[in-house]
Amino acid sequence: MKLHPMRRLAAQINDWILESRDGLLSLVDVDRAPMDLRLVGRVLTHAALVGLAAGLMGAGFFAALEYGQWFFLEVLAGYRPLRAHGEHLIAGGGGELRLWLLILLPALGGLGCGLLSRYAPEIRSGGGNEAIAAFHQQDGRIRKRVLWLRPLASFFTLSTGGAGGREGPTMHIGGAIGSWVGGLLRVGPRERRILLVAGIAAGISAVFRTPLGAALLAVEILYRDGFESDALIPSVFASVISYSVVISIFGESTLFAVGQGFPFIPRHLPYYAALAIVIALGSVAFLQALGAMRNFSSRFPGPGWLRPAWGGLVLGLMVSAVLYLTGRAGVDHGLGLLGGGYGAVQAAISGASWLGEGWRAVVILALMAVGKIIAASITLGSGGSAGDFAPSLAIGGLIGGAFGTAAQLLFEDPSLQPAAFALVGMGAFYGGIAHVPLASLVLVCELAGNYDLLVPLMLVQGIVFVALRKRALYSAQPRTQQDSPVYQQHATHSLLASTTVQDVMTPAVSPVTFELRTSGEEMLRHHAKTSWQEVFPVRGEEGRLVGMISAEDLRLLASQSGALTWTTAGDMMEPLVVVRPGDDLRTAAERLVTTRIRALPVIDPEGRLVGFLDETRIAEMVLGLRPRESGLGARLG
Repeated sequence: MKLHPMRRLAAQINDWILESRDGLLSLVDVDRAPMDLRLVGRVLTHAALVGLAAGLMGAGFFAALEYGQWFFLEVLAGYRPLRAHGEHLIAGGGGELRLWLLILLPALGGLGCGLLSRYAPEIRSGGGNEAIAAFHQQDGRIRKRVLWLRPLASFFTLSTGGAGGREGPTMHIGGAIGSWVGGLLRVGPRERRILLVAGIAAGISAVFRTPLGAALLAVEILYRDGFESDALIPSVFASVISYSVVISIFGESTLFAVGQGFPFIPRHLPYYAALAIVIALGSVAFLQALGAMRNFSSRFPGPGWLRPAWGGLVLGLMVSAVLYLTGRAGVDHGLGLLGGGYGAVQAAISGASWLGEGWRAVVILALMAVGKIIAASITLGSGGSAGDFAPSLAIGGLIGGAFGTAAQLLFEDPSLQPAAFALVGMGAFYGGIAHVPLASLVLVCELAGNYDLLVPLMLVQGIVFVALRKRALYSAQPRTQQDSPVYQQHATHSLLASTTVQDVMTPAVSPVTFELRTSGEEMLRHHAKTSWQEVFPVRGEEGRLVGMISAEDLRLLASQSGALTWTTAGDMMEPLVVVRPGDDLRTAAERLVTTRIRALPVIDPEGRLVGFLDETRIAEMVLGLRPRESGLGARLG
């Protein structure tokens, strides 16, 4: 039986009500503390399961990519990629450089990614935006096929040299693990969303090895302004478990080798402020290039699954040309254009010998930043299954390294450390375009192994964040919780809870009621005279209400002429469900959807029938909801 549209809306309202009872925010209700504590224990246990699964996934994914890059790029093509300190899982490479194969490999990887995307188009992307969209628009649901299609697609893209990172895909995979665990355990929508966020944190922690920064990033990346506080502690749990699994397998190490401290010198703050301006300009350039490439790719003739292949071909041609030109200078790694770019950042931090000294290093680092913007835009814009997280960090680190080296040369100040500027630029770049200023602070400090750079990071990140307020890397990010479909539902809940039945009920003016023995013919005569009434209470022998009959059932009775003579109100009535004038609409909606009837009788404390509450009136309240200060940003609980 097809539900009336208003009944579907009423059912949705009830879902919101039930969801609110299952939320972590109910912890503020002291009277329900014992039950809520059990609930929190359950959520944290589930988050730990997500962290364990994501950690195992992350370790396997990291190892597969390292072996894949070693085999395809080093053994087959003879290419020696730049690697960061924490990426040296396999030592040794191939022999002579084969440029023709290096041209084909990214294209073949893109083709593999494209073929897989025919079964899940959402994997033809970075992964971060899809995880965010799943939280806000899909009630925390990610299709199960993502669990195996995304790792395979990202393996094809990244192991063959795609200019993207592994963090974006692991955000999506980790979120899918959280969604899968939530579905397996049959949790409610709210807990499923929390587990999705915990999965995002665990996925990042597994491959980036920054447990606190990963947890903060997961809750902050959901909005342009603000963060998902409900999911913070579960995300911390999942992140810690995931990190512990990874270091148990590969050992404890940071992604970058820094090996030095960065004492805070107040007179350096103007230099960092200038760096913020350069980072903001570089961020705009990257977003513009990425947008242009996506627009160009969308006009590519042929099926969408072929786009990553042509993007890989263009990337291979570009890198091969750079290798041919730089090979004369003894540089055989293509300036770090292939892959995520962490090796390029490592060179900027440690000052690799091949960079040279003086202004030569400045020029090379700047060219590497420009090249990385172009290369990443090609891979990401054409639909390669690679993350935008790593390229963003790499571009920011290269810009910062070039700026710091130039400042040291211009002002002849040896206390200006290019490595410090590289780390600050790295965090500020991604923090600005992804709108995660807090997480970026912690991430860089964890990567550097100390908090010496906290103050300059705060300054640079603050300037960049303000400068990029109207720009965003992730289109699925709403500005605030108030703008999220999830919390718009919560706003509706708040409105229903603050409105009483008396405010919206239809007064009972000469209402029609039936006796238990009222015949079918008589009921139809009364119904014909009362078009406004959607429910007809039935009175017992003592005059008390004992049941109710819907107008829809009476209309159905009218089509059954043979039943009119023997059917009575007592035969047709349903169990009585009533509301009181002082009941809130949340309570009323909950009772309404337990029946098949579109309206409920309203009974005063003396038992008198004083009105009717039609679900249409509740729907009107919902559909007429407008933003106001009271309640729209409020949480359930």
